[in-house]
Amino acid sequence: MASRDLTTACVTRPVSIAYLTGVRAEPYERLMALAVKPDRATLILPALERENAERARTDAEIVSWRDGEDPYRLVHQALDDSARLGVEKEHMTLAVAEALRERLHTREMVDVAPEIRRLRRTKSPVELEKLAHAAAITDAATDEIFSRLHGGQTELEVAIAIGASISAAGGTLAFDTLVLSGPNSALPHGRPSGQRLGQGDLVLLDFGAAYEGYCADTTRVAVVGAPTSRQREIHALVLAAHDAAIDEVRAGATTGDVDSAARKVIEAAGLGDRFFHRTGHGLGLEAHEDPSLDPGSKTVLEVGMVFTVEPGIYIPGWGGVRIEDDLVVEADGCRLLTNSDRSLRTVPY
Repeated sequence: MASRDLTTACVTRPVSIAYLTGVRAEPYERLMALAVKPDRATLILPALERENAERARTDAEIVSWRDGEDPYRLVHQALDDSARLGVEKEHMTLAVAEALRERLHTREMVDVAPEIRRLRRTKSPVELEKLAHAAAITDAATDEIFSRLHGGQTELEVAIAIGASISAAGGTLAFDTLVLSGPNSALPHGRPSGQRLGQGDLVLLDFGAAYEGYCADTTRVAVVGAPTSRQREIHALVLAAHDAAIDEVRAGATTGDVDSAARKVIEAAGLGDRFFHRTGHGLGLEAHEDPSLDPGSKTVLEVGMVFTVEPGIYIPGWGGVRIEDDLVVEADGCRLLTNSDRSLRTVPY
């Protein structure tokens, strides 16, 4: 705020509020806002979230409003008139912006979202502990599910079993689980269906546990029955790209460097057009956050950044292979957070 010559800000994105205050809540259509001045922060939230906020023991002052009351009155009380107001433009709706302009007599709204994202990009030791715990739960669930996986199960049945395994270990799902078999595995963001795992099918599992809000994300691949030489070849190629990307990670490298290391391996095999997404994405309170490992991206890696490495090859009508792990950047390399077996597993029919 000081660098932008601001004396007031109104943060409204729930994940930003969670990061800044420790209060995790989803207000849905109701207003939740963190009103910030240089000498105090006021958390304004629906009354039904008040006890949850108090249990978090936040340093922010907590004020709440009941359904039928005007929450913007509390925002005005916390911030007074604010000619220049810091906001998160990527999250704020036009309706909220108009209400703030009217109540606070705001003439200019300045985007503070990039600064919040910058703060979130590097993780504290406490955050790293939570991310490591989420990864450990994910690894344990991976081993358990593969020990029970077999032909004849539906994709949905396997997805439900993954959720149950994570819950039993004290985690929650970080995002909707992907279980994709046969030709479905060529859909990077497909959805599990009633399709049964058949003989010879590739089976792609993409899932992660969350622990105290912090997310893990991993992808592993199996074959029902004996794999073909083509399945082994594609899996080995993706694993080589995955390893090349990880070898490139260190403080001072760029996100584009890591992406390029993976992409070169797959392009050299003549399958560059079958790897059409970024090599990875940041992890934290969200399963997808900064940094983004896009081709040509210039973000410089810093100690404490956490992200995925997940190259993939997708061939329509045949199937897809993606291998994904989570890691934290260190001064001279990186430390893997997920460590379950990356080989092409075989499961019985």
